[in-house]
Amino acid sequence: MQDPQKLNKTSLEDLVSHNYVFASVLHYFGISFYQYPADSLEHVCKKHKVNPNQLIAELESWALHQEPTPEQLYLNPIEVLVAYLKKKHYYFVRQELPFLSNMISGVKPEPGFEALMADLKIMFPLFVEDFIHHIHEEESRLFKRIELLQDVEDGNFALHDAVTILEKDPVRLLAEQHEIHDDEMEGIRKLTNDYSLEESAPLTMKVLFHELQNFERELTIHAQIEDELLFPKAVELEKEVLRRIYQKIRTN
Repeated sequence: MQDPQKLNKTSLEDLVSHNYVFASVLHYFGISFYQYPADSLEHVCKKHKVNPNQLIAELESWALHQEPTPEQLYLNPIEVLVAYLKKKHYYFVRQELPFLSNMISGVKPEPGFEALMADLKIMFPLFVEDFIHHIHEEESRLFKRIELLQDVEDGNFALHDAVTILEKDPVRLLAEQHEIHDDEMEGIRKLTNDYSLEESAPLTMKVLFHELQNFERELTIHAQIEDELLFPKAVELEKEVLRRIYQKIRTN
C-alpha cells in the first residue's frame, strides 16, 4: 500500500485507474468516484465527512481478504457452509449489486456507449430482481429444508410430524430447480460482448465491465459451492435422517 499522505493528494481517477477495487470501497463510504474524477481523495473525503485514513484502512482490509477454498469449506459441517453462503448472499445484495446499480444508473455515457448503457439500464434491474427472488427462494426453501432436517435428526419433532416434513420438498428436487439459475448473467455477458473493451475505453466503462465480470465470476464460484458441496451434503443428511426415522417406525 502506498503512503497515506500520497494517496490523500491523489485524484480519484488516478486512484481507481491504479486499482479498480477503490471504486467499490469509495461506494461503501457513499462516494461515487465518477462524480469527482479530478478531485483529490482528501478533498472528496472532507466533502462527504469521511475519514480518509479509515477509507484507506478499509481498502487494505479488502485487499488482504481471502475467501476459503472449496476444500476448506468441505471440511466444515453443513451449518457452517449454510452460514457462509448466507453471508455471501448478504454481501451480494448489500454491497455488490447496489454498487453496480449505482454505476449503471449514474454514469453519464461517453460517446459510443450510449446504446449499451441504455440497454444495461433496462436489463440490469431485471437481473437484480430475478437474482434477489432466487436468493430469497433458496433461503426459504433449501436452507430452511436443511434446518428442518437437522431438527428432525435432533429429535425435535414427533415421529408423525417428522415423516410429513421428510416427504415434502426433497433435496433432489430443489437441486434440479437450482440448476436452472446457474447462468443468470448470460444476457449481460452477451450484451457486453464478454466484457471486452478497447484499451482506449473510458475509465468508467473499464471499471463497470471489470466489476460485472468479477461479479459473474463470484456467482459462478458461489453456484459451484452450492452444487458440488452443499447439495451433496444435504442429500447425505436427508438420507441419514430418513434412515433413522424409518428405523424408528419399524421398531415402534
